[in-house]
Amino acid sequence: MLRKLSGLLLVAALTFSGLDSMAQKNTVVAHRGSWKNTNVPQNSIASLKHAIDQGCLGSEFDVHMTADGIPVVNHDHTEGDLDIEKVTLAELHQFKHKNGEVIPTLESYLLAGKGQKNTTLVLEIKTSRLGKARSLELTEKCVALVKKHKMQKMVDYIAFDYDVCKKVKELDAKAHIAYLNGDVAPAKLKEDKIDGLDYHHSVLRKNENWIQEAKDLKLTLNVWTVNKKEDMEWFLDKKFDFITTDEPELLLELSKKKK
Repeated sequence: MLRKLSGLLLVAALTFSGLDSMAQKNTVVAHRGSWKNTNVPQNSIASLKHAIDQGCLGSEFDVHMTADGIPVVNHDHTEGDLDIEKVTLAELHQFKHKNGEVIPTLESYLLAGKGQKNTTLVLEIKTSRLGKARSLELTEKCVALVKKHKMQKMVDYIAFDYDVCKKVKELDAKAHIAYLNGDVAPAKLKEDKIDGLDYHHSVLRKNENWIQEAKDLKLTLNVWTVNKKEDMEWFLDKKFDFITTDEPELLLELSKKKK
């Protein structure tokens, strides 16, 4: 009887231990995927898969739109001598990353991240250099693709364009959107139903009072791009929801020590 009871207690302990470790998620968002220490291209599907395999809470990526209206994943407005907004997808796919991948469409990127549940896809809607209307058109296409594949719970949105942030909420009231530009106080974000702030670390150091203000207003807190150990430790101590970094391996290690 005692052996049976001991066995049951052990199972219960392991179960609660597992639940506790699951609850203690890290705050690590891999900036453009996990690429720097894995020797794969930024914003590639390979960098997304590495971020997932490493157990990052999120993996950030950037989306532009080609001349023929296809959302694609790339950081810069250009790749080689190609201006993404002025070439077709077929023309863009003449360029290949060093690992042989073409620049992924948003749809292929979303599908690559769909078969898992632990890493949020953090979709940055890039501001078009061709005008506001095009930025808003891209926003509509991004939200539509996320809905098409029923990935609303797996995708968060970020943007530098405040009108894009508001457009996301108009298209999907339940979507999580954070503003990037660093020039709006938390109270205004809350008033406009923006869910969080995602500001450069220098902005938040300069406006440290915004951190507690955002917490009081129930806004999410993210910071970019935090690559130095001392900065990581500072934002970990401030209990940020997310910390975006090019060094996810280091931040994951520090996060474990903070628990």
